Amino acid sequence: MKERAYAKINLSIDVVQKLENGYHELDMIMVPLDFYDVVEIEIADEMSFESNIKFLVMDSKNTIIQAIEVLREECGFSENFRVNLTKHIPTQAGLAGGSSDAAAALKLVKKLLKLNISEEKMLQLAKKVGADVPFCYYSSPAVVKGIGEQIELINIESDYYVFLAKPKKGVSTKIAFSKINFETLYHPNIEQVKQDLINNDYDSLCKNIGNSLEESSFSIVPSIQLLKNNLFHYGFDVALMSGSGSTVFALTKDKSLMDKAAIEFRKQGYFVRKTKILK
Repeated sequence: MKERAYAKINLSIDVVQKLENGYHELDMIMVPLDFYDVVEIEIADEMSFESNIKFLVMDSKNTIIQAIEVLREECGFSENFRVNLTKHIPTQAGLAGGSSDAAAALKLVKKLLKLNISEEKMLQLAKKVGADVPFCYYSSPAVVKGIGEQIELINIESDYYVFLAKPKKGVSTKIAFSKINFETLYHPNIEQVKQDLINNDYDSLCKNIGNSLEESSFSIVPSIQLLKNNLFHYGFDVALMSGSGSTVFALTKDKSLMDKAAIEFRKQGYFVRKTKILK
C-alpha cells in the first residue's frame, strides 16, 4: 500500500515567544505542495526499511520507524512491516519531508491493520513524533499555532506558481531556534496573510509574508540570504525562506519566468523544483 507524503512551505512564521519548557510558541501559515515522497508499507515477518537515499536507514532517527512504534505502543499490535521510501524532498530543507513521511506511515499502518482509532487520537500520536507531523497528517492549507498542535484549516485559492531553490548546505532547526534574538526579531502579521490567502489577494500576500527565523538561519548559512536576494532580482514577486531553511521559495504568475529560473539556478548548483500549492 502506498501513500504520497507531500512537502510543505511556511508562507509565514511568527516566533511569538520562548516557552518555559524550552519550546517556542509559533503562529504560522502552512501549505502543502504538489511535490512529494512516496511511502510504501506492507505487512511482513520482520521489520525492514529501504530507500533510494542510502544514508537513510532503519534507526531511531527514522521518522517512519518512529511513527510505526508510536502507533504500536498505543494499539499493541505485533505485526511487522516492510517499508520502502522513494524520497524526492531534500533533508534539512524546511520542507517537512521527514514529518510528512511519518504522517504517511501513520495513515498506512492504520489502513493496513484496520485500526479502530479516532482522527483526534491519530493527531495526538502524530504530535508525539514531531511538531510538523499533525499538519502533514492533514496536508491541507492551515493556520498552525502553539508548537504545531493547534491547526485551523483554511480554504484558499491560488493562481500562482511556487518555485523552490535550496543551497547544498542545510540548517538544523534546533540550532536556528537557539540563535534567535528576540530583541531584533521580526514578527509578520499572520492574520493579514491569512486574509490575503482567503481573498486571493496576491499583491497584498507578497507584501505581507515573512519569516521570524530568517535572521538566525542566515547567520548559520549565509548563502540562503544570497539565494533569496538573487531570486528577487531574477524577477520573482517575492522570495522567502521556508521553515528554518535552507530552502527558499519564490512566487510568480509567470510560468515562463519559473521555467527559465529552473534552468539558471540548477546551473548554479541549487536543488530546484517547480510546483504549486496543493489545495
